[in-house]
Amino acid sequence: MKFLLAAINAKYIHANLAVYSLSAYAKKKQPGAQIELCEYTINHRPEQILRELYRKKPDFIGFSCYIWNITYVRELVKDLLKVRPEMEIWLGGPEVSWSAAEELKKEPGLRGVMRGEGEESFSRLAGAYLAAEEQGKPLSRAAFKEISGITFRTTAGEISENPPAPLLSMDELPFAYENLETDDLENRILYYESSRGCPFSCSYCLSSLDKRVRFRSLSLVERELQVFLDKRVKQVKFVDRTFNCKREHTLGIWRYLLAHDNGITNFHFEASADLFDEEELSLIGAMRPGLIQLEIGVQSTNPQTLTEIRRKTDLAALRASVNRIHAFGNTHQHLDLIAGLPHEGMESFLRSFDEVHSMHPDQLQLGFLKVLKGSHMAGKTERYGLKYRTSPPYEVLETKWLSFDGLIRLKEMEEMVELYYNSGQFKQTMKLLLQCFSRPSGLYLALADFYREQGLFGVGHSRLSRYESLYRFVCGLPGAEPSSFRDALMYDLYLRENLKSRPSFASDQTPYKKEIRAFFEAEAAGPAWLFGYEGYEARQLAKMAHLEILENGSRMLFDYKNKDPLSHNARAVRLPETDRRGEV
Repeated sequence: MKFLLAAINAKYIHANLAVYSLSAYAKKKQPGAQIELCEYTINHRPEQILRELYRKKPDFIGFSCYIWNITYVRELVKDLLKVRPEMEIWLGGPEVSWSAAEELKKEPGLRGVMRGEGEESFSRLAGAYLAAEEQGKPLSRAAFKEISGITFRTTAGEISENPPAPLLSMDELPFAYENLETDDLENRILYYESSRGCPFSCSYCLSSLDKRVRFRSLSLVERELQVFLDKRVKQVKFVDRTFNCKREHTLGIWRYLLAHDNGITNFHFEASADLFDEEELSLIGAMRPGLIQLEIGVQSTNPQTLTEIRRKTDLAALRASVNRIHAFGNTHQHLDLIAGLPHEGMESFLRSFDEVHSMHPDQLQLGFLKVLKGSHMAGKTERYGLKYRTSPPYEVLETKWLSFDGLIRLKEMEEMVELYYNSGQFKQTMKLLLQCFSRPSGLYLALADFYREQGLFGVGHSRLSRYESLYRFVCGLPGAEPSSFRDALMYDLYLRENLKSRPSFASDQTPYKKEIRAFFEAEAAGPAWLFGYEGYEARQLAKMAHLEILENGSRMLFDYKNKDPLSHNARAVRLPETDRRGEV
C-alpha cells in the first residue's frame, strides 16, 4: 500500500515540518510502510497538482491543512475524489483539528481527520491499513476505533470521533530531516522544534490550549543543529511558541550555536523579550552578526488590552531588552503588533504603533487579528462585537472599538510600513521625514492618504518609482526642503545597488564625470578606500562601486563588495574633500 503526505506551502522556499515529522515517525514505527512526500505551493496551478497526485497513484493521501491553504485543499480533494473515488483521503493540521466532524460533513468522500499532533495517529493508521491489506479486507470500524486522535467515516457513512491522542515525549520523535541531501532542502527555510506547547494563555492563539510544555533533550537538539550547520543550511526557523520560556534550554542552545557557528546559517526564534536575563543578553551580544534573529510579539501596549487577551507582558522590561539588543548591532529584531484586539480602538492602536516604532525594530509587523477556530477569542465574538471574514484566514473586519473604516485605514498604513519601513530601503529619508510629523503613525497615515489620492494602491511599481512617489509626497509637505530630501533619497537608493537608471529628481552628475573617473583610476592604481578589489581596472571598479556627489557637496562612496550582514546595504563612506592623494 502506498501512502502519500502532501503539503501545499505558502512559498517554495518554506519546508513543511509536519509532513517530514509524520513520515519520519511512521517509518520508525512501521518500517515496511511505503511513504512519499510531495510539497507544492499555493502558486501552483491546481490542475498541475491534480495531475501529479493522480499519476503517483497513492492508496492513501494525507493533506496538511492551514488557514493559507485550506480552500485550495478542499477544492483539490473534490477533484481527486472524482477521478479516484476509491482513494483514502485524510486531512490533518490546525485548520481542521477543531472542526473535524464538520469537514467530513462538507465532503462525503473524505475518510477522516487526524486531530492535534499527528505522528502517533498517522503511524497507527498506516499500520492498520497495512494489516488490513495483508488480510485482503477493508479497514474495519473496530480497527479505526483503536486509533486515538482521529475522527473518521465508517463504511456505513457514520461519523465517529475517537478520544485525543496522548501527547508524545519530544525525545520519541526522530529527526525530521535525516535525508537532508536527498530531499534537496539545503537552500530552503527549514522549520525545527525543540519544544511543543506554550506556558502562556493568549486568547487569540491555539498554542495556549496546550499548557504542558515539552522539551527535546539538549543532547538531541545539539546533534540535530549540527546537521544543519554541517550542511550549511541558509536559515533554520524554530517553531517553539515561546523559545525562551525555559532559561537552561535557551542558554544551552545559544551556547552551542555560539561555539559551532559556521558563519552562514541563520537561526530564527520567537521569544518574549521581557523574559531575557543578563546572561541571555550577554550571549546575544557575543554572537556573529546574523547568527540569530528574534521575532518578538508585543501585540499591544494598552494595559487593558493585554489583560483582556490574557497576555502577561512587562513592557518596561521588553523595551529595555529590545533597546539593549539594538545597541549590539548584530541581531535582527522583528516586533509584532495586532490590530483588532479588544479595548483597542484607532487611537489606542496608533499609540501602540508609536511606542513600538520608538524601539527601532528592524521590522515592525502591523498584523490583523485572525479569529481561529478553537481559540478562546472565537468564543468572545458577541462580547467584543467581533465581525470577521467567513473564509480563511478569518481576519477581523470590525470590533466594538474599531470600525471597518478604521481598519481600512490601518490596512493602507500597513502597506506603507511594509514599503517604506520594513523594506529597509528608505532609512535616511524616513528618518528625515519623521522630523516633519509629531508622531510616527502620522507619517505613515499621511503616506497612505497620499497613495490613495494619487491612485497608487493596487498598481505595480518598480523600485525606482517608489522613490519618485516618495519625492512627490515630500514636495507636498509644508516646510520641507526638497534638496535635503533629494540627497537622502539618493543615499538610500545607492545603498542597495548600483542602478543604471536614475530618478528624475537626481542631480546631474555630468560636471563631476572627470573627477569620478579620476577617483576610480587612482583606486585601481593604489586603493585608499576600496579594498578587496585587487586586479580590477578603473572601469570595472566603477561598476562594482559608486561615487555620488550630493547636492550638499558631500562625496559618498558606496562599496557593494562589502555589505552589512544584517541589512545587506553597501558599505557607505563619506569621502573627505581632499583625500590623501589630493584627488577629491
